[in-house]
Amino acid sequence: MKSLKLALLLGSALIAVSPSAFAQTKGGVINVATIGEPPTLDAMASTADLVGIVSQHIFETLYTFDKSWNVTPLLAASLPEVSGDGKVYTIKLRTGVKFHDGTDMDSTDVVASLKRWTEVASRGKQTASMIASIEAADPVTLKISLNAPYAPLVSLLAFNNAAAIILPSEKQQNPMTDPVGTGPYMLKERKADQYIQLARFDGYKSPEGDENGYGGARHQYLDEIRFVPVPDANTRVEGAVSGQFDYVDSLPVEAYDRLKDQKTTEAVLLKPFGWPVFVMNTSTGITKNQDIRLAIRDSLSMEDMMAAAFGSTDFYSLNASMYPDGYSWKTDAGTENAYNVADPEKAAELMKKAGYNGEPIRILTSRQYEFHYKMAQVAAEYLKAAGFTVDMQVVDWATLTQRRADPKLWDIYISHSPFLPEPALIGAMSTSAPGNWDTPARKTAVDAFNSEVDPKKRVALWAEVQKVIYAEVPIIKIGDFNALSAKSSKLEGFTPAPWPYFWNVSLKQ
Repeated sequence: MKSLKLALLLGSALIAVSPSAFAQTKGGVINVATIGEPPTLDAMASTADLVGIVSQHIFETLYTFDKSWNVTPLLAASLPEVSGDGKVYTIKLRTGVKFHDGTDMDSTDVVASLKRWTEVASRGKQTASMIASIEAADPVTLKISLNAPYAPLVSLLAFNNAAAIILPSEKQQNPMTDPVGTGPYMLKERKADQYIQLARFDGYKSPEGDENGYGGARHQYLDEIRFVPVPDANTRVEGAVSGQFDYVDSLPVEAYDRLKDQKTTEAVLLKPFGWPVFVMNTSTGITKNQDIRLAIRDSLSMEDMMAAAFGSTDFYSLNASMYPDGYSWKTDAGTENAYNVADPEKAAELMKKAGYNGEPIRILTSRQYEFHYKMAQVAAEYLKAAGFTVDMQVVDWATLTQRRADPKLWDIYISHSPFLPEPALIGAMSTSAPGNWDTPARKTAVDAFNSEVDPKKRVALWAEVQKVIYAEVPIIKIGDFNALSAKSSKLEGFTPAPWPYFWNVSLKQ
């Protein structure tokens, strides 16, 4: 047996180093403005970032990521022991961890939760075919046996999106009826479209060690955290300026000048943050045809979409690679003559080859992420110029996340993602994710990438995956962007992160 050494191959970290140490005091309530109402609190059942932002305070996973995007233990006591053939993972659990209902966590709860994850979560379903068994060896030990080596396993167990959260074995219902976790805060009250109120869980047992990204110590300085849905971006900006909200998520970049000289609030800029993406429906309807997907991509001007969405190149850059400079995953493989093409004649030829006959391209988007909507507007004009009929469907984010689950209801939906430490975490890599990309070429490339454990070889294999993405167009990357949010000058101990968290945060007295 040997300890797992997980190489994430990152040249730079997204999560900033924690502020310098200072005395923090307990007490107080903070109000956090989010882009809307989360469709669920079940972190397994959704890939929406909004769900992860809220639910990570209630539920915990076996592992999480530190400030350098290395996997680090959370509910597990240590990184797994991995057998010499790479197929058996033995995981020891921390002791003394309690659920919000007062019961003790043990391996029975973990085994039941991971089995639920393989049935409910898109990333769990992605992993299920690789798992031979999940068993409790004793009350504090579980064993995961695989059919073959699977390099992304621990990263998937650490991710807070379609997350492998640990629930009491008696509370495994689907849909979730009782949100009980082990996290530092517990659900106190939820009023739909008004707020989700979390209260300190006094029975919480924090991991040991210093604060370290999402890992390490989780101090519960605040009495309560109140997440308030504020769909209108301008209202979120004004709420930050007025001091109504202590943290405001996902602001339009044009608000930066409005925020930067305020006394009540401070601009928080994550650079680089991630990438906007057009997800294509590859299973049903007009975009099932690969030539139609190619025609859509070749119609589009990524430059005009990014300019419309973010204004200044201070906030965006054009980049065909799935990763930016500084990441070892960065590769130009497959991107030549396939990015920022904006060629209506080339698109028209592909449409003719596909037998396109004026069927509407249904674009599903939301104004709660204003940059999504602005990109959709520009995309619609370029698609029309190529000869497509466009049906723009603008809905709230919760409705979008519900509709994208039914492939009969859309052809393209617009989303975004932070740059993730492990490419296998990208949503389209799962055949059960919305879009349902599942082809022989995908299987060959992705399976080879996922089964290779040598970090250097995985870099080369990722380039092969990116080639297939560009050849088959299950998704269209638009560019790289920086994310803007705002925090109150009263908050202490806040560390900027893609999914903002509020343990280790206190209010100035």
